[in-house]
Amino acid sequence: MKIGKFLSGPMSEIKKITWPTRKETIKYTFTVIAICVFVALILGLFDLLYMHLLESFIF
Repeated sequence: MKIGKFLSGPMSEIKKITWPTRKETIKYTFTVIAICVFVALILGLFDLLYMHLLESFIF
């Protein structure tokens, strides 16, 4: 199989993609970052709570 024939399928599929605009990309990027920060804060709070509970039971 020739490489050109092999790559023609994926290349034709890439041409069908509707790429997001720059504005949409920035919006989605900040949304993902905000969600990651929120989840990290929640997990950190749960970790502190769990650590406090364990320390109160052990000591």
